[in-house]
Amino acid sequence: MKWYLSLLTMVIGFLLMMTGCEKEPTYTGKADHTPYDIKQCLRELSTGAEFREDQRIDRLVAYKSRRILEGYRDGKKVFESRMSLGKNGDKGNKIQAGDYRTPEGSYTIVRKKCDPRLYRSLMISYPNKEDIARAKARGVKPGGYITIHGQPKWNADGRGDAYTLAHDWTEGCMAVPNKKMALLWAGVKNGVPITIHP
Repeated sequence: MKWYLSLLTMVIGFLLMMTGCEKEPTYTGKADHTPYDIKQCLRELSTGAEFREDQRIDRLVAYKSRRILEGYRDGKKVFESRMSLGKNGDKGNKIQAGDYRTPEGSYTIVRKKCDPRLYRSLMISYPNKEDIARAKARGVKPGGYITIHGQPKWNADGRGDAYTLAHDWTEGCMAVPNKKMALLWAGVKNGVPITIHP
């Protein structure tokens, strides 16, 4: 039985590893008629149909050490979710591309992204000026394409949330359950500030 659990853990770990977030995903143009369907997602965005004023969130705060993401409206907490970080998310601030760390600092949401691999994403404004300067001083590239996103397709129904939330598995992004991502998708507009604490 132990060998079976070890094998299962390795397979799930491999699947998670294959669903990173720092590279721009390729869209094949094929509709899959699931929550990951790009055409449906793009239709929502083009009309603004995804946003709901009654679910509005005007500020996000992430606590890496606690693996918690919070959302606020008019100073009152209206959203909370557990989250996973980059595979090296507990090793400090993001320094360069490919270090699998989640950045720390003050950013904004700059884009809503329809993603065929990971259920919906909110792109943050990493790297900022300080991140670029820090990377330049070290002679490295700061990386980019850091988002808050949902789960990979194999966990579309959330049955694997207990596993994914118990591990840091992204390439630097913050990953939340799909049900929580749906709330962020409906409540967050471009320009919303996010502060990411160690």
